[in-house]
Amino acid sequence: MSIEDLIDDFEFLDDWDDRYRYVIELGKALEPLPDELRTPHTKVEGCVSQVWLFSKRNADDTLHFIGDSDAHIVRGLIAILFRLYSDKPSEVILGTDAKAAFERLGLDSHLSPQRSNGFYSMVERILRDAETARA
Repeated sequence: MSIEDLIDDFEFLDDWDDRYRYVIELGKALEPLPDELRTPHTKVEGCVSQVWLFSKRNADDTLHFIGDSDAHIVRGLIAILFRLYSDKPSEVILGTDAKAAFERLGLDSHLSPQRSNGFYSMVERILRDAETARA
């Protein structure tokens, strides 16, 4: 499912309670993060919740991301970010505007400032991993 599909789904849902439930459902479908990847190196700083992100370079030079959080809504935000970034080349990742997608989904005005800051901390981490992979 692409980010465009996700935006269409959001537009179909009438109220924000339904959208939050949908975000939580997205998080439940995340690929599991093995316990051995829950380390200080994979932990994302700047998030109120516990968040871990791990990237792996695929044979075709795309980056695959897996992650987890101890908060349901944050797991859903991770799933949204992975729709934007996972299994794409570094150049595409670095050229993708997460803020624009965040705004198109309406999340910019419906999340607390702490959750928004955490979202952008996750974006920064993904972009840093893409920059490292490109180097």
